[in-house]
Amino acid sequence: MSITKSRFGVDKAGNEVTKYTLKNKNGMEVSFIDLGAVITDIIVPGRDGVFEDIALGYSETAPYEVNKPSFGAPIGRYANRVSDAKFVLNGKEYKLDQNDETNCLHGGNLRYNCCMYDVVYEEFEEEDKIIFSRRSPDGEQGLPGNLDYSVTYILDDDDELIIGYKAECDQDTIINFTNHTYFNLGKGGHKCPDVLDQEVQIEADCYTPVNDILVPTGELKELAGTALDFREFKKLRDGIGKEDAYGNVVTGYDYNFVLRNGAGDGMRKVAQFRDNSTGRIMEVFTDQPGMQLYTANDLDIAGGKDGVHYGNFCGACFETQNFPNAINTEGFPNAVLKAGEQFKSITVYRFKTF
Repeated sequence: MSITKSRFGVDKAGNEVTKYTLKNKNGMEVSFIDLGAVITDIIVPGRDGVFEDIALGYSETAPYEVNKPSFGAPIGRYANRVSDAKFVLNGKEYKLDQNDETNCLHGGNLRYNCCMYDVVYEEFEEEDKIIFSRRSPDGEQGLPGNLDYSVTYILDDDDELIIGYKAECDQDTIINFTNHTYFNLGKGGHKCPDVLDQEVQIEADCYTPVNDILVPTGELKELAGTALDFREFKKLRDGIGKEDAYGNVVTGYDYNFVLRNGAGDGMRKVAQFRDNSTGRIMEVFTDQPGMQLYTANDLDIAGGKDGVHYGNFCGACFETQNFPNAINTEGFPNAVLKAGEQFKSITVYRFKTF
C-alpha cells in the first residue's frame, strides 16, 4: 500500500490545496483533496484489465470551491432535504437556508465540501487510511452546537473504499452524513456519456414517496410493479418513462429507498451497480436505514475532468443516509445527536469484475 501527496492548487483564500492518492497492491487508486475532503478520482480495472477513472469531478481547484453538483463530496451536517428549511428541537425553532425550492438541501449555502480540512494519514501493509476533520462551529448552517466531525477513507487490498463518519457535539443537534460521488462504470469511466444501460439492484421493498418539491410525504410505498423496483438487476433506462407508486411518470431517479434491515442492524450489502460491457461491478454496504439513488437528472456541467462535459444521466450516486426530512417526519428514524454522544457510521464501496 502507498500514499502520495501532490499540489492540486490554491483556493481563493490563498490556502494550498493538496491531493492525496491511495494505491493498493492490485493497482486500484483513490484520490482526495483537503478542500472539501472530496473524492476526486477512483481508478479501477475492467474485465479486460484496463484501468479507468469512474468518478466524476474536476481537474482544478476553482470548480471545487463551488461544486454545486457535490462531485465526490461528503455531505453534512444534515444531508438531503429539510422541509421549509426549518425544524424544532427541544422547543426551539431553527431556520436554515432555502436553497432548494422552500427546502434546505445538503446543509444550505455553506456546504461542508467547500471547507478546508485538517488531514492525518497512515499507511499499513494491507490498507491505507486518511482522516479529514474540522470543527463546525455553533450556528454554522443555522444549526446548534460546536460539532467536531471527521470523515475517514480507507482503501484496502480487497478493492474496498471504506468511508467512516464520526461526530460529537456540545449541544443537541441534528445529523445526517452521506457521500455524493457520481459513479460511471462504463467504457471510458467518467468519460462515458451516460449510465442508462448500466444495471442496479437494491435490497429494498419500499421507498419514501415525495411531493412535487421532493420532500417525503411520510408514507412508505411498496416498489413492486413500479418504475422504482430494483429488487432484481435492471437497467436504469428501463424505468424511465414508467410510473411510480402514485402513477407519476419517472423521468430520472432521485428517490430514497428503505433498505432491508434498518438502522441498528449493522453492516449489510444494500445495493449493486454493474456495467456489462466493462465487467465492472460495485457493491454497496452500509449501516444506515436509507439510500438515495440519484442519476444526475438535468445535469449540465462544462469543464469536468479531461475537459469532459457532464450531461443528464452521466453518473449515478448511491447516497447511504437517514431518511430525508427525518427531523420533521414522525415515524422516520431518529435524526438527533444528543450532546456529548458520539455518532459513527460506515459505508463501503467494493469493486470487482465479472
